[in-house]
Order: sequence, then C-alpha cells, then structure tokens
Amino acid sequence: MKIIGRNAEISELERLRDSGRSEFVMVYGRRRVGKTFLIREFFHNEFAFQVTGIACGTRQEQLFNFDASLVRYGLDGMKPHSNWLDAFGALITLLEHNQSKRKVVFLDELPWMDTAKSDFVKALEWFWNSWASARDDILLIVCGSAASWLVKKIVRNHGGLHNRLTFRIKINPFTLNEVQQFLMNRGILWEEDMIAECYMALGGIPYYLDLLSPALSLAQNMDALFFNESPLLETEFQDLYASLFKSSGDHIKIVKALSAKRQGLTRNQIIEATGMSNGGSLTNRLDELEQCGFIRTYRSLGEATEIYQLIDFYTIFFFTFIHNKKFYDDDTWMHMMETSAYNTWCGLSFERLCLTHLPQIKRSLGIEGVSTQAMGFTSSKAQIDLVIIRGDKVVNLCEAKYTRRPFTFTSATAASIRNKMDVLRDTIKKRVLIQPVMITANGLTTNQHSINLIHRQVTLHDLFK
Repeated sequence: MKIIGRNAEISELERLRDSGRSEFVMVYGRRRVGKTFLIREFFHNEFAFQVTGIACGTRQEQLFNFDASLVRYGLDGMKPHSNWLDAFGALITLLEHNQSKRKVVFLDELPWMDTAKSDFVKALEWFWNSWASARDDILLIVCGSAASWLVKKIVRNHGGLHNRLTFRIKINPFTLNEVQQFLMNRGILWEEDMIAECYMALGGIPYYLDLLSPALSLAQNMDALFFNESPLLETEFQDLYASLFKSSGDHIKIVKALSAKRQGLTRNQIIEATGMSNGGSLTNRLDELEQCGFIRTYRSLGEATEIYQLIDFYTIFFFTFIHNKKFYDDDTWMHMMETSAYNTWCGLSFERLCLTHLPQIKRSLGIEGVSTQAMGFTSSKAQIDLVIIRGDKVVNLCEAKYTRRPFTFTSATAASIRNKMDVLRDTIKKRVLIQPVMITANGLTTNQHSINLIHRQVTLHDLFK
C-alpha cells in the first residue's frame, strides 16, 4: 500500500538507515496513527528481527512470543527462555549470524513486553550498551502507542538507557491535505467541507479513515461507524483507553471533564470536576494523556496557570454524540445535523481544526518565516480562539467561524471583535499592531460591518494546502 504523506519522517528514516553507525530510535504517537504501517512499508518488512508485544500478555507469553520470532528469523536449536537477559542473548546470536550490511531490529508495542517484575528494560539496556552500541550496523527501532511509558522508561530513564536514544520520531495524525490524499487513494472523492466534517469526528487517524466505505455517503459512513445496530467502532473508546493505560478509569474521568469545557480546565478545576486528589497520581495521569496526544497544556496570554485542553477529535465526538446515548433511529447522523448540539460541536471542532493546522494558517498569512508564538486567550472580559504574536510587532487576533455558507458579519460581531482588540491591547501592554483575522469554512461576506475591520482572511481551503 502506498505511504501517504510522512515526507519528513521518511527523510529521517533514510538518514538513520544510511548513517554508518548503530542507531537507537524511538517511534511514538497516538494509537491507530500508523506507526507500525510506516515502519513496515518503509523497510518493506525486511527486518533482521521483528516482534510485536502481546496486549495484556503475561511475562511467559511475551517471552514465548519473542522466542517464536527468533525461530521465525532463523535461530534453530533454541530452548525456551525463562528470562529476558537470555532472550536478548539469543537475539545477539541471531544477529551475529546475519550477513546484512544494515541489521534492522524492530520491537513493536514495546510497553506491552514490560510486564510486572520482568526486568525487560534491564535486559534491553544490556543488549544495547554491551553489544549493539559498539557496532556500526544495528538500527534498533522501538515503537509503541503508550507514549507515556516510552518517555518514562526510555527517554527519562535514569539507569543504563539514560541518553542512549540517538533519535526520536513522533508520528502525528494526518493533516487535512493528507486525509484528502488518503481518501482519494481509496476512491473516496469528497468535497473539502465533507472531508473537514469527517476530520472533525475522526481526526487524521488512518485506522478510522480506512474503515470508510467508498460506496457510502459521509452520513451513511458515520452511521456505519457509530450509530447502526452493530457499529464498527462500537467498543473503540473503551478499547482505546484500556490499551494505553493500565488503569484507565482516571484518564477517562479527566477527558470527560475536559470535554465539557471548550477552553480547557486548570488543575484545580480538574480536581473539582473529577473528585481526584491533588498529588503525583494526577500529575502522572495528565502527563500520560498529553504524551499520548489526547490533551495539550497551554497558558493563556498574560496568565501563569497552566490550562489542560482536550484536543483528540474522536474523544470529543464520543462525549458529544455517543456517550450515554442508547437509542437511535434510521439515518441518525442526518438527523443529528439538524440539532443545536451538532452546530455547537462544529464550532468547537473547527477551532481545534485550526489549532492543528497552524502551519497552514501561517502560510496563508504569509508569515512562515516570521518567529511566532501561538496561544489562546481567556479572561473575564473576552475569549479569543487563537492569538499569534509575531516577531515583527504584529499580533493576529484570529476568530474561527464554521458555517455552511459564507459567514456574515453583523454589528454585534464587529463590536465583539473591537472589544477583544481592546482587551488584548491592554493585556499585552506593548506597542504592537493588532490585526484581526477571520478563519472561516466558506469565506466571509463583505459588508459595512467587516470592510474596515477585517483585512486578512483564511478559509477552509487554505487549511488543505
């Protein structure tokens, strides 16, 4: 299958493959984002050794699986291993007999292999430090969806793996442009607004997109995925969080609380909403959710307190339309599109869409080469979707509006933006030019209210570039 996008990641993999020294590389990203597919397709499944951890497997099951892979890649006459040091010793034997100039070792779903008291990480340390790092022909790639485990056990390791990684590759969800390419490759030729709506429900997650049927409309596909009698993604939410976190109950409490607040919550507000205690456990849960790509932290302009915001499109969609809803009629999604809940969700998700396509917004504004800081702004006097503070003493005040027709300015809209400009100017307290920018799905109708106020526009089409 053709690799869609991933140009930067492919360039890095080519460099690492041809570096002429041993490399220890971590590939990470949200579950279902296409990490394994990219590695397998790039290397054409030509590995010196490859194994995938077993979800919820015991220590004995993980070792048996590792041994089975050793046999599959050519190690004969081997007795079953009872510990990881012996298993990695057998891997060294296998690799020493391999005649390839570059020996690619791919350990997929690494966090699943590290069962309780298994000493798996200690054995991995020994394999790399005592043997692989001293050679010039090993490319060790470790991968997993539980990014929090990888960061804790590999990146922040204080033992033998401290500073041993030679490179990290984060696999992000597709952009709108990449989703369009992916769908076209599957024979799905939707208009940009339909692709955007699909993105706002599923995000740029290849696994979900691959479930879409070319024979169905977007509404029919949404019903097939979520609302029919036996929907394809019926248990996805529970499976997703359970596969990433050993005790996912607290993580779900947090994202549920965040789903109800579009601008996010402070730590104290999360404690109040979830009933969780303020301590290391909460810190770890928040860090794990951020490392896995479900939430982000940011500081509102002029504020020191961190705000936690839910950014995973699928999770937002789940809590808006699926959670606690048990009864549906025929053509559910078509009927949903006539509700106020749908309109509210569109507005919220379009804001998230803009945040995930900040490079495209900067390109449309012609400020790719200008140093910038992007953030939200919330105060008792105003709420701004996106503020871009530029190195050329210009501040873009961005308003995101999702409508099916060109957005029409009213006197109230103009008054609201002028108020936000005043509040922003008072907050920044520097001599800067505040320039309003409208980011719309279908353009802006020019009238007496907008003509002297809005001079820069970004449309949905610009986000596809």
